[in-house]
Amino acid sequence: MSIRPIKSIVQAKPTIEGAGVKLRRAFGFGNTQEFDPFLLFDDFRNESPEDFLAGFPWHPHRGIETITYVLAGSVAHGDSLGNKGEMGPGDVQWMTAGSGILHQEMPKGDPRGRMHGFQLWANLPSSLKMTNPRYQDVPARDIPEVTDDDGTRVRVVCGDFWGKTGPVQGVAADPRYLDVWVPPGKRKVLPVETTRHAFAYVFEGSG
Repeated sequence: MSIRPIKSIVQAKPTIEGAGVKLRRAFGFGNTQEFDPFLLFDDFRNESPEDFLAGFPWHPHRGIETITYVLAGSVAHGDSLGNKGEMGPGDVQWMTAGSGILHQEMPKGDPRGRMHGFQLWANLPSSLKMTNPRYQDVPARDIPEVTDDDGTRVRVVCGDFWGKTGPVQGVAADPRYLDVWVPPGKRKVLPVETTRHAFAYVFEGSG
C-alpha cells in the first residue's frame, strides 16, 4: 500500500453569497483542476442569524449538480418544477440542474440560532449538461453509518465504503462522499483509488 502525498493545504476564506449570507469557501471560481469534477465547496457555518437568514433567494443553475448537507439548523428549499421541502440535521439534497432550473434555499437556525451545512458543486460532462433536472432528497435516517474497531465513524452519503452504499444514486461523476469522524489521538488510513482526485475538509478538531 502506498500513501498518497498531500498536494496542497488551503484555508477556507470568508465570503458572502446569496442575499448576504456570510460563509467560508474552501475552493471555487478559480483553479479547480485538482478538484475535478468538483467546482466549489462552501461551509455555511454561522451562529448569528442576521448573517444567514436572508438566505439564497431564487437563482438559476445549469449544467452542474449541487449537493447540500445540513449539520445544524434547517434549510427550506423550492424549485421551478414545484418541488419544495425542508432539510434538517443530517439530511442531504442532491440536485441535478441539467438543462436549467430555478431554486431557492432559505436557512434557519436551530433553537440557539446556529446554522451549519455544506454545499458542493459537481460539474456534469458535456453529454449530460442538457438532461432533465431532478432532485434527490435524502433524510438523515437513510444515510448508512459504519463504525470501525478503533471507533472511527463514517456516514456514507454517496458511493461504496466499508461494505455500505450511500443512498444517492445515478450521479454522473460517480463520486464518494463521506462524513468521517476519527477519535482523538487516532491515526486512520482511508483507501482512495489512484485514478480519483480526493480532498478532505477538516471542519471540527484537527487533522
